[in-house]
Amino acid sequence: MAEVTDADFREEVIGAELPVLVEFTADWCPPCRQMGPVLSALAAEQEGRLKVVQLDVDTNPATTNAYKVLSMPTFMVFRGGEPVKAMVGARPRRRLLEELSDVL
Repeated sequence: MAEVTDADFREEVIGAELPVLVEFTADWCPPCRQMGPVLSALAAEQEGRLKVVQLDVDTNPATTNAYKVLSMPTFMVFRGGEPVKAMVGARPRRRLLEELSDVL
């Protein structure tokens, strides 16, 4: 799964052709680590329909603050350069897919 930074967020997420699911994450966050395999599987399953990336909140404060992310993990879906959906907290794969169904 790709990682994005403050430096390439505009290019990788805002400028992306596909909808992008961004996980705002941190190394010290156990629920974030729990979501790693779920997101990797989702990225593989939805290849060509959805881009899945991670952004480390500790090393990328500008983007984290710009989108007012306070809790980890926070998931945001961007389409056409705009955030269209936000979800907070770890969740099972099936629930995540259900919540993403309206943006895929």
